[in-house]
Amino acid sequence: MNPTLRQMRALVALARTGSFTLAAEYMHVTQSALSGLIKELEQTLGIRVVDRSTRKIALTEVGRELTPLFSKMIDDLDGALLDIANQSQLKKGVVRIAAPQLMSCTLLPQVIAGYRAAHPEIQVRLVDCAVENVTARVQSGEVDVAVGPERAASAQIDAAVLFEMPFVLVFPQDHPLQARDRVTWSDLSDHPLIALQGQFTERLLSDMHSSLRDISLNPANEVTFMTTALAMVSAGLGVTVCLPYAEPLVRLHQLHMRQLHEPALTRRFFVYRRQNRSLSPAAESFIRYLFKCVEAHDWNIPPPL
Repeated sequence: MNPTLRQMRALVALARTGSFTLAAEYMHVTQSALSGLIKELEQTLGIRVVDRSTRKIALTEVGRELTPLFSKMIDDLDGALLDIANQSQLKKGVVRIAAPQLMSCTLLPQVIAGYRAAHPEIQVRLVDCAVENVTARVQSGEVDVAVGPERAASAQIDAAVLFEMPFVLVFPQDHPLQARDRVTWSDLSDHPLIALQGQFTERLLSDMHSSLRDISLNPANEVTFMTTALAMVSAGLGVTVCLPYAEPLVRLHQLHMRQLHEPALTRRFFVYRRQNRSLSPAAESFIRYLFKCVEAHDWNIPPPL
């Protein structure tokens, strides 16, 4: 006993209009087709749902019992289908993205603002976190996607390269290094270096030692956040090293950036997502927009000499 959706719609339309003619118009079918659907429903149920006469129609007791049940099922289904249609057409949806603290206060707010201007119905929720926790947020399902630096491969996480950037030196106005057209890593040994604690500096030193073993960086101070490092540089307490996407914050502190050479070290950032899990249309759309923004962005660092 499995009434079809069209049979249920026919009974509800008949109950609402009280007429085969009006119900047929409501469903955009012929009157004979509507009558056939009611007969099929009665055959499926093994009982009459409509009493017919030459002057009027009336629902039987069973028809009256079934109508509100069918109506609710149809309304719920139509609502669900409309919701799916809105999501596929980007008229509704939520995107949850995790990113390190520095990226969360520089690059991503600009990207989110641009995306929301194009898709105001889509909510984009940014989770700023420690860089070590970025991929864990994806793996746990707390967020749909994450952006972060290269990490050891995981069988549960897919990674796509978002960008690869050179390291830049950040220093204050009128600093001795400002007069140089080309700044090398060895130049940093003459100035107090404010570095980040943890994996950022560890990986940087490892890359340097593998590229040029006679350079040794000994940070004068190690802090947790790049925002702290930039504030200290602004106060004249030293110089720091970061990636060009931090430009808005560097500019806010009225500092200068200069690409570092010998060796020309770079760092890759990835978009992470759970493996074998489909993203919502909104999340897929946001990722495409993020890649487009990064590709078109001018990071305003002097070109290599």
